[in-house]
Amino acid sequence: MNEAHVTVIGWTAAEPYYTVTGNGTPFLSLRVGCTPRRYDRESGSWQDLDTMFLTVNCWRGLADNVNASDFRRGTPVLVTGRLRVRQYERDGQWRFSAEIEANTVGHDLGRGTADFRPVQRGGALTDEDRQAARDAADQWALTTPPDTEAEPTPQAA
Repeated sequence: MNEAHVTVIGWTAAEPYYTVTGNGTPFLSLRVGCTPRRYDRESGSWQDLDTMFLTVNCWRGLADNVNASDFRRGTPVLVTGRLRVRQYERDGQWRFSAEIEANTVGHDLGRGTADFRPVQRGGALTDEDRQAARDAADQWALTTPPDTEAEPTPQAA
């Protein structure tokens, strides 16, 4: 019960990575970027702050649904789930990874439209599935964030 549940509004920062684990469990990982904006009264304009990138992990039916829902780099998204911050060692260096184990992923309907089609759900995760997810999520820690000039800019409210 003491888990940190979060909601993130942002955009997909890279093409989603979809796979099926060795025991047949669908898994999808995507990178979500969030760029906070603040209104600067002195200049009379909106200012973008530093972008935060999070890894979003989806399992089973959610993974299949996100994979079938045309989420591409730059797609505005809304994500809810459990926040996980992992610390691990790779190549002699300590790294941190902020991840969300998603409960829901959707298009941000404040910035576009969507077509909903209901589907059925599946079973439980194994330790092997969780290890495969950690390995897949680590790929994001090894890459540099996309060029900030290519990032979509959120619209002012």
